[in-house]
Amino acid sequence: MSQGKARCWAVLPAAGTGSRMGGDLPKQYMQVAGATLLEHSLRALLACEQLSGVVVALHATDCRAAALPIFQDPRVQTVTGAKQRSGSVLAGLEHLLSEAAPRDWVLVHDAARPCLRAHDIERLIEAVTASGTGGILAEPIVDTVKQASPDALVIRTLDRATLWRAQTPQMFRLDELRRALAQAQEKDLAVTDEACAMEMAGYPIQLIAASAGNLKVTVAADLPLAAWYLQARVGRVQA
Repeated sequence: MSQGKARCWAVLPAAGTGSRMGGDLPKQYMQVAGATLLEHSLRALLACEQLSGVVVALHATDCRAAALPIFQDPRVQTVTGAKQRSGSVLAGLEHLLSEAAPRDWVLVHDAARPCLRAHDIERLIEAVTASGTGGILAEPIVDTVKQASPDALVIRTLDRATLWRAQTPQMFRLDELRRALAQAQEKDLAVTDEACAMEMAGYPIQLIAASAGNLKVTVAADLPLAAWYLQARVGRVQA
C-alpha cells in the first residue's frame, strides 16, 4: 500500500441493466462509433497516465466484458457490482483498499459517458490535487429553468447563474468517499451520484467546468449525438 504521494485511481460502475433504453442488451454494451459505450468510457480513463488503475464493477452474471480486448489491459480490474449504482461504486472502493492508500484519490465515472475528453480529466485532477478538495466535472446551465408543480404548472423561474449540471468523473479521497457511501447506505438515503453522498457527509465539493460533449447516454435517442461527438473527435485528430 502506498505511503508516499497520493495516487489516482478510477472506479467505473457498469452493473446496470439499462432498463430505460429498452431491449435485452445492457446499455453499456450498446455500440456507438465502432465500440461499446463501456469501451469508449474505459479508454478515456486509461488514456490518462495519472491513473494507477481502473476497477470496473460488473453485474454478477456479466459474460460480455471478458470478451472485450480492453479488459486485458493490466490496469483494469473487475469486481461484482450491486443493484444500485452507489453499491457498485462502494464495491469498487472496497476492492481498491487492498492496494491503494486511504488518502489516494478516486475518480468515479459513468460507463454511459463515452465522450469524456482527456483535457477535462486533466483539469479535474489538477484542480482537486492542487486544492485538496474533492470535485466534480459539471456544466453551467445556460437555459432558463422552471420549477414545476406536480400538475406541470410553473411555480417559479430559478436563477440559472447558480445552477450546474453534474457530470462525471467525480473525484474524492478513497476512504472519505467509501465512508460517505456506506453511511448513506446504512441510513437508506437516496444517492444519485458520489457528490450527493459527500454533501450529506458534510464535505465541500468544487465544480470544474467541463465540455457539454461529455453527455450521458440515457435513452436510445442520445446515441446519434454521442456518435457525432466521437466521430468529430476522430476527424480533428486525423486532420
